[in-house]
Amino acid sequence: MIIGNIHSLQSWLPEELRLAIEHVKQHVTPETPLGKHDIDGNNLFMLVAEDSTQPIEERPAEFHLRYLDIQILMSGQEGMTFSCLPAGTPETDWLAEKDIAFLPAGEQEKTIIMNEGDFVVFYPGEVHKPLCAVGNPALVRKVVVKMLMV
Repeated sequence: MIIGNIHSLQSWLPEELRLAIEHVKQHVTPETPLGKHDIDGNNLFMLVAEDSTQPIEERPAEFHLRYLDIQILMSGQEGMTFSCLPAGTPETDWLAEKDIAFLPAGEQEKTIIMNEGDFVVFYPGEVHKPLCAVGNPALVRKVVVKMLMV
């Protein structure tokens, strides 16, 4: 897992992550349509979404096996949990079809609060729980860049 802000990219950030974030900075505006946007076919694409956060206990944890996630908050505030421990047995396993599996929660979850411009990178296998409310549920706009790692 890596965290940072798109307006202050660190020099140690791997180049492929930096390039993907720069692509978002250059091409995503408040007017960018929601949905999937191709960058490099199935190797690299982004999902632009507007969603409402929910109480943390209502949100499922998730993980992926083939794709890395770069989750970038464009507006609003979002809680994001993560676990440093391996994923347990998923309740819902769509890894073969959609590269996603859901769990009720990660083991020993930790929570960060993301504000506009913040990003977090989750590598395949890293359990995370997005869209957690910080206070009352609220609308957020975010971009999730999916980078094929296999």
